[in-house]
Amino acid sequence: MLASCASAPETETFLPETPAPIIETQVDDPNLWLEAVEGDDALAWVRAQNARSLAGLQADPRYAGFEAAALDALNSKERIPYGAVRDGMVYNFWQDDVNVRGLWRRTSLDSYATAKPDWETVVDFDTLAADEGKNWVYKGANCLRQVGKPARHCLVSLSDGGKDAVVNREFDLVTKAFVAEGFVTTEAKQGVAWVDADTLLIASDWGEETVTASGYPFIVKRWHRGTPLEAAEEVILGTRTQVGVWPMVMELDNGRILQGAVKSETFFTHSYWWLPDGEAEPVRWPIPLKSSPNGIYKGQFLVSLEEDWAPDGQAGSFKSGDLVAFDVDVFLETRTLPTVSLVFHPDATQAVNGVAIAKGAALLSINDNVVGRVMRLEPLADGWTHVPIDLPGTGQAGIAFADEHEEAVFLNYEGFLTPDSLLSYDIKTGDVASLKSLPGKFDASGLKVEQFFATSKDGTQVPYFIVHKADMVLDGSTPTLLYGYGGFQVSMNPSYSPVTGRLWLEQGGAYVLANIRGGGEFGPAWHQAGLKLNRQRVYDDFIAVGEDLIARKITSSEHLGIMGGSNGGLLMGVMLNQRPDLWNAVVVQVPLLDMLRYHLLLAGASWVDEYGSPDVPEERAFLETFSPYQNFDASRPYPEPFFLTSTKDDRVHPGHARKMAKLFEDAGLPFLYYENVDGGHSAAANQTERAKRTALEFTYLTERLFPEGRE
Repeated sequence: MLASCASAPETETFLPETPAPIIETQVDDPNLWLEAVEGDDALAWVRAQNARSLAGLQADPRYAGFEAAALDALNSKERIPYGAVRDGMVYNFWQDDVNVRGLWRRTSLDSYATAKPDWETVVDFDTLAADEGKNWVYKGANCLRQVGKPARHCLVSLSDGGKDAVVNREFDLVTKAFVAEGFVTTEAKQGVAWVDADTLLIASDWGEETVTASGYPFIVKRWHRGTPLEAAEEVILGTRTQVGVWPMVMELDNGRILQGAVKSETFFTHSYWWLPDGEAEPVRWPIPLKSSPNGIYKGQFLVSLEEDWAPDGQAGSFKSGDLVAFDVDVFLETRTLPTVSLVFHPDATQAVNGVAIAKGAALLSINDNVVGRVMRLEPLADGWTHVPIDLPGTGQAGIAFADEHEEAVFLNYEGFLTPDSLLSYDIKTGDVASLKSLPGKFDASGLKVEQFFATSKDGTQVPYFIVHKADMVLDGSTPTLLYGYGGFQVSMNPSYSPVTGRLWLEQGGAYVLANIRGGGEFGPAWHQAGLKLNRQRVYDDFIAVGEDLIARKITSSEHLGIMGGSNGGLLMGVMLNQRPDLWNAVVVQVPLLDMLRYHLLLAGASWVDEYGSPDVPEERAFLETFSPYQNFDASRPYPEPFFLTSTKDDRVHPGHARKMAKLFEDAGLPFLYYENVDGGHSAAANQTERAKRTALEFTYLTERLFPEGRE
């Protein structure tokens, strides 16, 4: 599913209804040939555009310094090695200039707490790729956890070039080797869940007509060790009109495993199902379609709501955004909904991010006026308590690691000007201690952070952060980069970015992070205010922030640039058309741009609940009003945009960026284009590629926005 872009430009992770009968869908598009991802003609065009754009940007005398600075920051040994704890060992994935594809490694908790941990390599992915002649990109490991048993069985996900489609291969943590004759899957967009050491639940591409229109699986099977994958037995079946169906397991306090699955009817509506032992028919968990389970703590099933809920037969009711709970054992015994209790009700400036369960503690992560906070939850006889965990300063706090099998809890703390700190939280005492902290990676002296509010077209107050020099002269001359996303209930929070710091802030630029509607900064209502036919509100919010920056004389159109990726790339495309006069640089990363065909390309069908469907006349009519590709006008005075995408992106089709750039080419308008052949939806599979892409972006921004302009 579409993932989000993080707030720092170099760290993006580039975040359905039953279709109506298909109506006429743009058969006269002369650029459809660019949708052939690996087509000879399309790739020849890509190579020509890459060569032209790279020649210009890399010839800029600032480029080499930017790339070196970005690579130094990204490959620095002075990075916090975030990891997961299993049986007293911390597992970490690490990439640097030597280990380009990366190491999966581990060390003891005691060693991890030292300045120089003694790391033991588990898998060297550079060596693995070389030995097997594959372009492997590590996509994570799913390890079986069982009460009273050490972790041993893992499924390692490997992607060809960074695609979402992966191969899962069983790995033994004891022997540090892939298991001969172990579980191995074929390449697909898939989901797997351990039931026990010899059993998996798996959803995958089982052949013709077994994936949804979005390209995701909808059939879950149970697979036993020693049997071929083709012999796996079907246990839950969805439909091709859903977004997808994925396996899931939940563990009770006594170690009992509940098998099940989640059916995503649309991107934002899900039904959760339990497979009772020995029974053929699944049982649905009695929670709303717009809600998410957050785990089981002390027998209480925690659920976050994204719609109002008045449980049948109960006196109380709950609001969208609330965190609620009920007794899981009562449901399992009666198969009816027990009494539901309120755990946490966010106020107008708060939003629930999620719950993490540790061995002996439940932690709640929230947004509080767009800044992360962490609380500890505890059920008492008269209700739930939520006690804030005191952390240093007023920066962004989050949960870095917590697991129901481990007492170790790690918290993260950072801010725009505060380098990452990793903190340990003692469940027994409640004490917080610094475990690892980083020195500053850019010169933050003389910089300050402020939060302002812009007034959108409908009067809504839209917050944004700005990082700038404290002595900034308010004469409209400051080169300013405005970043936005605005979709899928993804929050844009303060974060520390050494690359942005070195390549932009140190050069005298200001960085702005917009918290526009469509995101999750203030809960489900903030997101839902920008859905489908209301999407223009998202674009009005972003325009309002740009106008507010100019009204405050922080910058001017000549010195204002914007950046966004994925859904944020769509935002950039809309901004090109709706307000080309407001910006002088537009970085369009892995974008959606053809909104009349997006639902036919790769995972696009899964996003109609966000944008609306081109197959529904009313929604198509609205999409036509803002779709960047269809609203291109060669007579407009566009700023020179920079389009970036990836051939290996199997989430957002590279055809979007290709076709939009082709319109600029055919109109004889200036534009830049770079398509990485690897990298998946992040447009970079390793730190070297990420440094190159980022250096290209900031070279372009510097050329367009700084007073000296092009050299």
